[in-house]
Amino acid sequence: MAAKTNPAARAASARSPLLTPRALGRATLARQLLLRRSPMSAKEAVGHLVGLQAQNTKPPYYQLFARLEGFNPAELSALMGSREVVRIVTLRSTIHTHTADDALTLRPLVQPARSRELKIFRQGLGGVDLDRLAAIGRELVEERPRTLKELREALLAQWPDADPQALTVAARCTLPLVQVTPRGLWGRSGQVALTTAEHWLGRPSEPTPAPDATVLRYLGAFGPASVKDMQMWAGLTRLQEVFERLRPRLITFRDEHGVELFDLPDAPRPDPDTPAPPRFLPEFDNVLLGHADRTRVIPPRFKGRNGNGNQAYGSVLVDGLLAAIWRFGTPGQKPDGQGTVTVQALDRLSPAEREAVTEEGLRMLATMGPADPAAHDVRFAPFVDFGD
Repeated sequence: MAAKTNPAARAASARSPLLTPRALGRATLARQLLLRRSPMSAKEAVGHLVGLQAQNTKPPYYQLFARLEGFNPAELSALMGSREVVRIVTLRSTIHTHTADDALTLRPLVQPARSRELKIFRQGLGGVDLDRLAAIGRELVEERPRTLKELREALLAQWPDADPQALTVAARCTLPLVQVTPRGLWGRSGQVALTTAEHWLGRPSEPTPAPDATVLRYLGAFGPASVKDMQMWAGLTRLQEVFERLRPRLITFRDEHGVELFDLPDAPRPDPDTPAPPRFLPEFDNVLLGHADRTRVIPPRFKGRNGNGNQAYGSVLVDGLLAAIWRFGTPGQKPDGQGTVTVQALDRLSPAEREAVTEEGLRMLATMGPADPAAHDVRFAPFVDFGD
């Protein structure tokens, strides 16, 4: 059973300073390297941010462009080529780009969530010995990287009556599978091919760590935050006892609803009026998904406006808040790579805000777009769901 907050802690929490959504937003933006670009290396930033959400291959590059001074996509691509960072399913059962060290420690930490996920597919795994499946799957992908189709067909040969999707989910949930390069390299393409993290990185996974260090890292990158925020971010449960164990090392605040927020004593908490320049974020950016209560970055009236079901759009932050969505090309047309970015504001932008957004969009295109600056263009259009 999860630990309960003791009466003294509850009383102290009730007296904790109040943090408004704007104050929380500025604190989180500072830690997410979005108030000002950081001189960190790409590898340092991937570690500091505890990974980059990476369902698609390009968003990690755009996440780092928005955060790092002088970022060049070739830097992250080289790290992937040298196996210093990898693409692996970890937090929230989602593919993330992690440093090699984190891939070998975070995956064991979130294994309980992968085991819970597997229960959903048990009906399609009748008669399947999961230990044997893991052993066979490991042998297959360590012999050579396998595509999902190859892995599924090989497992079906062992268990012809099982559900094919359930077999591949079982392999993903029982084994720490990484997507090998060239998948994920900048300017390259490749289908998903899988092997184990241990085989790809040439060293064993670490024993399952206590979550304490990860909680502290999470607060350093996403705090101040509640227990529920951390659980939502990690896809884990029953973390209250961990926060209670760490309480003597932390300080507490409360939000407008009275929810207790934990933080590192020396972490940055800028003045709420600190300027926050515009930033173009890719779909599923870390800062948009790092909390259960996302009002520090997403105004309540814009909830759900930067996505449509499982389809998410690029987000533009203005004054630290979601204010527009963006994409390459023109709404109603197939996305193109010709260097045109279309911005659709969710509310009216002032002339100064439009100018600042345009400058940031052109800055992004100068690094991430076609080489010819004459092809770069930032356009504004009325908001219409890109899915329409």
